[in-house]
Order: sequence, then C-alpha cells, then structure tokens
Amino acid sequence: MAHSAPRHSGNSVWADPRTEARLRELWTQGHSAARIGDMMGLSKNAVVGKAHRLNLVSRPSPILRSATGARKPKPIKRAPLTTLPALAAPPAPIVLMPVAAEPAGAPREPQPACCWPIGDPRSKAFRFCDESAEPGAPYCAAHCAKAYDKQTRVNHGALPW
Repeated sequence: MAHSAPRHSGNSVWADPRTEARLRELWTQGHSAARIGDMMGLSKNAVVGKAHRLNLVSRPSPILRSATGARKPKPIKRAPLTTLPALAAPPAPIVLMPVAAEPAGAPREPQPACCWPIGDPRSKAFRFCDESAEPGAPYCAAHCAKAYDKQTRVNHGALPW
C-alpha cells in the first residue's frame, strides 16, 4: 500500500522561531487567543493548540461557571401575572337522545365515496368524484383503472392491496 503525503508541509507558520517567540510574548501580556490570532494572522484554535504544546500557562475560561463547574443558569424572564376575568357559568350539559332503529333493509354504514380529486384545489369549483368506491379501495372503478397500472393489477389482483 502506498503511503500518502504528510498532512503538514515543512512550511508551517510555527517553523520560524520568531513566530513562537511572538506568541509567548503576547500570551504573557494576557491577550486572548482570538486577539493573538488576529494580530498574527492565525486562527484562535491554532493559537490555543500551539500554546498548549508549548505548555504556556492556561487561562481560565471566559465562560462563567459556578463552584461546582456547572454553568450558572440564566434568569428566566417571566411575564407579569395578570388577573383573569371570572368565567361565565358552565354551559348546560348535552343530553343525548336515543336514536330510533333503522328500518329493515337500510344500509348500516354509508358506502364510501370515491376520493379522486377533480379540478384545482385552490378553486371554489374543486370537488371529489363522490361515486361509490370499490370495496377496499379509495376510488371508484373508473378512477381505479387510472390510478393503478395494468402490471400492478395483474400482480396483485384487481387492486394492489
């Protein structure tokens, strides 16, 4: 297996001892890593990484922490409490009346209607087909023929399910 080229070329900004000396100087003056990076034309992370490798004195995090090390919770802004107006008397209960039995021969459930959309849904004239749907299908026979290709009907019977 061939070895790939090294990730870092010999032209590192840290190769010049003056750059390292400048970092040490700015670090001891107390500048932030971001500020040092700006002054030296480097990223903050490059400065932090090199400072760590040089064992420079670490700085406390600028993020305020409590004694336990957890972040201090931000105070929750709450809306002022207001008094709600008194509610009116509760509505009267709904009384359900028994329904008379259906006459013999009447269908128990309405036949499902075809759900094929007709027209532009943004138009007031939009509607659904409303013919009786095929048993187990969302569409009538004519729209089932349009909705399902012949191969699907051959493989799965009249309908895909």
